[in-house]
Amino acid sequence: MPLIRTIQIDPGTRLGVWQIAESADFFETRVQVQSAIHHPHKRLQHLAGRYLLTSLFADFPIADIRITHNRKPVLTDGRFHFSISHCGDYAAAIISRTCSVGIDIEQMQPTIEKISGKFLNAAERAFIDPARTLAHKTICWSAKEAVYKWYGLGGIDFRADIRLLPFPCRPAGFIHCDFEKEEDKALLHLQYLLENDLCLAWTLATEGACAPLSPGSK
Repeated sequence: MPLIRTIQIDPGTRLGVWQIAESADFFETRVQVQSAIHHPHKRLQHLAGRYLLTSLFADFPIADIRITHNRKPVLTDGRFHFSISHCGDYAAAIISRTCSVGIDIEQMQPTIEKISGKFLNAAERAFIDPARTLAHKTICWSAKEAVYKWYGLGGIDFRADIRLLPFPCRPAGFIHCDFEKEEDKALLHLQYLLENDLCLAWTLATEGACAPLSPGSK
């Protein structure tokens, strides 16, 4: 299937969501990637994510992607900042020519309720809508995953380092986040979409935010 959603955030930043209905052969004839992923569906997700990058920016240099020791894919020359996420039969990606980005796509599943104590702090648990608990917690989880990918250096305590300010549970909205990891501090602004059982969340570095990743740093 083609892109099911694209958003032009600003002249140099785009995101997209792809619903995967193709075989691996479809992607392998269009993007040449080296990957040691052997599980068939994980490999399919990997290929779809890389193909999505070229769908958003035709000049995106897939062959130049490198993986850091923290497992974050980057371009060492900084031409583009990007983030990829996979969930079931969906791939999501965001690309910016100007600033660091992070994206996450999640399906609402009961397991999120079970693990919420590992990623929600007391203040966040207090603003969860009791009538829409699973949806609200899914948005929080997806938002924190997007911040984690934006940061890119690992070692994050989701409860202590990523603190979401109160927000209502709606089909779409904005979230403000206080991020603090040792000397790295930032006030981040996220957006999210909740549609059917899928949640999409993303963030861009704000002016004055810590630059989360430069190749070879830390």
